[in-house]
Amino acid sequence: MANDQAQATMVTTGEVRLSFVHLFQPHANQPGQEAKYSTTILIPKSDTATMQRIYVAINAAIEKGVAGMWNGARPPQPKNPIWDGDGVRQNGEAFGPECKGHWVMTASSKTQQQIVDVAMNPVIDQTKVYSGVYGRVNINFFPFSNSGNRGIGAGLGPVQILRDGEPLGGRVSAEQVFGGAPAPGAYGVPAQQPYGQPAPQGWQQAAPAQQYGQPAQPPMQQPYPQQPAYGQAPQQYAQPAQPQQVNPITGTPLNGGIMGI
Repeated sequence: MANDQAQATMVTTGEVRLSFVHLFQPHANQPGQEAKYSTTILIPKSDTATMQRIYVAINAAIEKGVAGMWNGARPPQPKNPIWDGDGVRQNGEAFGPECKGHWVMTASSKTQQQIVDVAMNPVIDQTKVYSGVYGRVNINFFPFSNSGNRGIGAGLGPVQILRDGEPLGGRVSAEQVFGGAPAPGAYGVPAQQPYGQPAPQGWQQAAPAQQYGQPAQPPMQQPYPQQPAYGQAPQQYAQPAQPQQVNPITGTPLNGGIMGI
């Protein structure tokens, strides 16, 4: 019987959008309040099947309160956890634009609930669960009586993450901030040089370091003379001296004249 009553007050939604997500760490809205795991649930008004199940579960929770903590007295207008996203909040302020066209409700729990993905695997990466993501939520409605206020609260159950959505609350990704990988040569990173081409000035590779105990390598010599700059005379190089020729009979130098004269 108790299990049937629990099932009567429990609903698993269709696809909803999550906002003000606090599923990995408990959160308190006001100083001094008890910190709880919670999320705000945005239910599309077009999902009439989910809302029908919610209304049935809320009525079952009201009957449970009348039979229990409310001592047989049914409140004339018990507080309802469902808000119209096209209206205003409890404090009179308008809901955010993401709430338009939705029913709005906040579910919470003192203990952390399971968070799974579409394949029913536990979600470990907390960045996958953020305000704006789409999922399904299990909710248990229960009666409460607090300082004369009687109504129905929404207890948070397991959450299933279905797909990504536009982040709410100014959350941005690293790709949005920094873009893709930097182009070659950007941010002081040299570009890859083609094979056989010299590196750009300022990025020349240093000469190999001298190994301990080995003589220093002599600098490389130019195999050919450098070309003169524009407008300068070419560099002259001295020719080696030719051996002096002599008359083999007299022994006198020939001096380029006629032999023997």
